[in-house]
Amino acid sequence: MTKKSLLSCLVASLFALPAFGFEPFTVQDIRIEGIQRTEAGTVFNYLPIKVGDTFSQESAAQAIKALYSTGFFKDVRIEVEGRVLVVLVDERPAIASIDFTGMKEFEKDGVKKSLKEIGLSESRILDRSMLDKAEQELKRQYLSRGKYAAEIKTTVTPLERNRVAVSFDITEGDVAKIKQINIVGNQAFKEKDLLEILTLTTSGWMTWYTKNDQYSRQKLQGDLEKLRSFYLDQGYLEFAINSTQVQITPDKKDIYITVSVTEGEKYTVSGVKLAGDMLLPESELLPLLKIKSGDEFSRQKVNDSVKAITDRLSNDGYAFANVNAAPEVDKEKHQAAFTFYIDPGRRVYVRRINVAGNTKTRDEVVRREMRQMEGSWYDGEKLNRSKQRIDRLGYFDGVQMETAAVPGTTDQVDATYTIKEKPTGNLMLGAGFSSSGKLVLSGSISQQNLFGSGKFVSAQINSGKINKTYALSYTDPYYTMDGVSRGWDIYRRDVNSSSLRTVGTYQSKSYGAGLRVGVPIAEDDSISFGLAADHTRLTVDTSSPQRYVDFVNTFGNSYSSLVGSIGWARDRRDSVIYPTTGSQHRFGTELTMPVGSLRYWRTNYQYQTYLPLSRTMTLMLNGDVGMGGGLNGKPLPFYKNYFAGGIGSVRGFDFGSIGPKDAVSGEFLGGSRKVVGNAELLFPVPGLGADRSVRLGVFLDTGLVWGSGEKFRSQDMRYSTGIGITWSSPLGPLNFSIANPLNKKDGDKTQRFQFQVGNVF
Repeated sequence: MTKKSLLSCLVASLFALPAFGFEPFTVQDIRIEGIQRTEAGTVFNYLPIKVGDTFSQESAAQAIKALYSTGFFKDVRIEVEGRVLVVLVDERPAIASIDFTGMKEFEKDGVKKSLKEIGLSESRILDRSMLDKAEQELKRQYLSRGKYAAEIKTTVTPLERNRVAVSFDITEGDVAKIKQINIVGNQAFKEKDLLEILTLTTSGWMTWYTKNDQYSRQKLQGDLEKLRSFYLDQGYLEFAINSTQVQITPDKKDIYITVSVTEGEKYTVSGVKLAGDMLLPESELLPLLKIKSGDEFSRQKVNDSVKAITDRLSNDGYAFANVNAAPEVDKEKHQAAFTFYIDPGRRVYVRRINVAGNTKTRDEVVRREMRQMEGSWYDGEKLNRSKQRIDRLGYFDGVQMETAAVPGTTDQVDATYTIKEKPTGNLMLGAGFSSSGKLVLSGSISQQNLFGSGKFVSAQINSGKINKTYALSYTDPYYTMDGVSRGWDIYRRDVNSSSLRTVGTYQSKSYGAGLRVGVPIAEDDSISFGLAADHTRLTVDTSSPQRYVDFVNTFGNSYSSLVGSIGWARDRRDSVIYPTTGSQHRFGTELTMPVGSLRYWRTNYQYQTYLPLSRTMTLMLNGDVGMGGGLNGKPLPFYKNYFAGGIGSVRGFDFGSIGPKDAVSGEFLGGSRKVVGNAELLFPVPGLGADRSVRLGVFLDTGLVWGSGEKFRSQDMRYSTGIGITWSSPLGPLNFSIANPLNKKDGDKTQRFQFQVGNVF
């Protein structure tokens, strides 16, 4: 037997007898050869044979296998010189750099980070299998972006010191677009009507933004479910999708989708009944059913019926009530009878209510809006009411409520309200571009949630040429535990209207202070009381309207008054930031006390309602009326007049430009009567899905202001229409509108584009 025997370098031969056998012996020494970067200690650490061990064919195979499994080496051999083992290794190269050529669709740093997660990164050992995996992952990412023609070529360039440079040469190609979508087998509905239901579409004027003309398997599955739901809601109980074919052209630029359907016959409901453990009288549950005998079958109505019953049972503590609608189908008559089986489950109570996500807002600010109490029976209506009240605070971008069973119990749940805080400090800047090209600015600073306490403070500082305002307001919405609020206001306002091209010229200097108290009288109703002292000094000149001059000549130019106010409000909106349903009433009146030099009254009523037309579209209707007058034979001070026109009123017209005008100067005077109406169709921005931060609206505005001695004439109403967008951006609330006056008359002043910008501090 020779002293030097080659065992093997192939894994397949590890367990085979070597060509040159040897007798087992005791290892006196081990020598490592061939290493460049790897430390000898690392090899010894992985080597299962130590000096003094008995070396045999079996231990040789184990040693080679152990070193191969490290991934550090592409070749391993063991030679024997006497009683010395010589381990010869050929190291795998290390990756010196990873580069991408031709990549525009993705950020290189982001791709490198993703490749590192799968084991391919600079300074690591090159693994060909990982390289192939990385190439396939890149290909998959391009396919997800609709780039089916993307080609990826990987190049490995050897460098000195057993290193390599890895380069991905990418030809991205163009995005494959949906060229055509066909639906075959439909008879009851036209293909074009069915295509409008789908999210995927052919290229259009908005698809550059929505990217709905790019094929996605997930979107297609969602569209198929939409199609199925549509037919089931129309009564086609046997509707089925037979097949779906997606074909791409040889140049990988165009995609054709074909959906084959079988509509079946339209079904009607032959009967509806309740069964199971109903707990409540049948006479109370039957009205909750949205589907009746004789109706066309609708899966949506069946689901709504199930939800209505489960919601009703949840109000009595049955949080896990199960309601199943079982159909009995008569295929010959095309009828289906439904039995709603009710299993209320076990009655449960709420063990604990958790608040999560509030890093700034104090727990007590959220918890005082709770209507569900810990330790009491589960009440679904109170839990949802709590969610709405938290959302209406206006401090949060979103509120989610979840309930979970307490482990180890059968009659307890924990409720968790997860909130997403938003910045509540705003530096508000208002601006408007008028038809004359002038820009009007205003501003204020406020904090709705001071130090997370729920208290409101605002400071309005305006040193403009027209308005100089210094005002400070403070409100504590929970001055008492019962929700009685208290607030105060201090202000100094100087007005110089000479620079306004619409309102009559005058100057005023006012200062005052007031106290406010609000008292809740019901879940959604509250009344308010206020008392404020005001002192105003007026100045008119030769350019002022004669009506203003006559007022000063008759009643003087300095007035002090003590003004009392009372108001009522009802707010049943589901959200302050993104309302989709509910209504809001606001009524207020103010009256000067006999101790003042001027006596007048003013009252105002506003009603606003949100009507959901679909899951995404909401119709907002708003009405605002106001009137005022003088007392003791004195007129309403002209600086207390109502004005209409501009943002927040009738868009498309300049501020205050609707109503009475001075016969000589043509300046607008305002009036003691006001009526404003708004109708706006609100919907999400296409492509943003259910994003609550942005919403579009198409509106119709109308309004009019007139004096107490004048008659209301409908032909004098002004109308405008346009489109607006509201965005709760990271910088604060942004509002834009483009309006077009519909019945502009001679002398009217227009303001087509307006915006309002909020800057968070």
